[in-house]
Amino acid sequence: MSCRPSDISLFNKIINVFYFLIRIESEDSENEASLGNVIRVVIRPAGHSGKAKKGHLCFDASFETGNLGRVQLISQYEYDLFVRPDSSNPRIRLWFNFTVDNTKPDQRVIFNVVNFSKRWNCFREGATPLVRSSSRPHWQRMPRNTVFYHSSPFHDNNYILSMCFNFDKEEDLYQFAFCYPYSYSRCQAHLDNLERRKLPHFNRQLLAQSIQKRRLDLVTITHPKNMVAQQGNKVHVVVILARIHPGETPSSFVCQGIIDFLISNQPVAVLVREHLVFHIIPMVNPDGVFVGNYRCNSTGADLNRFWGKISQWLHPTLHACYSYLKSLDQDKNIELDFVLDIHAHSNLKGVFIYGNTYNDVYRYERHIVFPKLLAQNVLGFESANTVFNRDINKSNSSRRLYTIFIFN
Repeated sequence: MSCRPSDISLFNKIINVFYFLIRIESEDSENEASLGNVIRVVIRPAGHSGKAKKGHLCFDASFETGNLGRVQLISQYEYDLFVRPDSSNPRIRLWFNFTVDNTKPDQRVIFNVVNFSKRWNCFREGATPLVRSSSRPHWQRMPRNTVFYHSSPFHDNNYILSMCFNFDKEEDLYQFAFCYPYSYSRCQAHLDNLERRKLPHFNRQLLAQSIQKRRLDLVTITHPKNMVAQQGNKVHVVVILARIHPGETPSSFVCQGIIDFLISNQPVAVLVREHLVFHIIPMVNPDGVFVGNYRCNSTGADLNRFWGKISQWLHPTLHACYSYLKSLDQDKNIELDFVLDIHAHSNLKGVFIYGNTYNDVYRYERHIVFPKLLAQNVLGFESANTVFNRDINKSNSSRRLYTIFIFN
């Protein structure tokens, strides 16, 4: 078989284009994956050198839960912001939390967050980012008429978040966030404070350590007589997990509220402590929370997709949670009644439940009691968002694993 010179020339051109496209895709992926948090980066106008002047904004995300990978000056007033991907997982980009200072009075800017990996998110549903400053330390939602989530022709028609903001005090440090931050340090401070009170119905212990040697805490709340299971006297146990996904910060606020209520002197709290033992793990993914990831731990693993294939070395907190739950289930003096895994959703509103379906009608009816109680007692419960299924894509999530391997 012979080829004409023109055929060979055309073939070589095709090969060159192919390799060029591969190289571009590879470079884009590497650039995205190699982003680290900005550390006191001052953005100067083109052609300016030397000491930064007032109004040359200084961006920083080098703090706990911080996330901002890169800043690009578009014009005198406009900046493109790039979210840092989750550790070792360039596909996950949603959480941001950064500070801005070195402003001048009444400096007006537009911030565009341009590289979200999830097109459908809470901003499309009308949510707005949070902002606070050193002189106004309480978080506030940005007004809706200053925030726009839109398809941008200047960014390949990708959806971007544009925020219009006026820096009104030059001496202030301003902080912007995707949602209300709840850090690992805040969780530790809360538990330290409760531990110092030496409450007889509260116990805290170290269940395990994360890859980066942070605490995986186990909190037990019950009447003192139930702290140790007695032979022949079964205790009923409720297990609560939270913050397996770092960016789902509302789950930590809910979990803290549950803890604070259960240790209180409220009549209902006193009553349930008499009859139930609560085991609470308030932060399943402390490394991911600390470094400012949205969904993954420090190795890039979405822990809620690894319950069915846990590695003691790659997922030590998951391994500890699973081992502890299994030990509770195998203890003949313990009746493991209920496991609640608290999450937050990036685009659905209200309070709702994700559960399983069963062929056993009696078991299914028991399973829907808790959602029914929520619907009757919780303002903002969204029954339309409540789902019971056996989706194969969620086969390694917590609610699937506990059903299959523990509670049969």
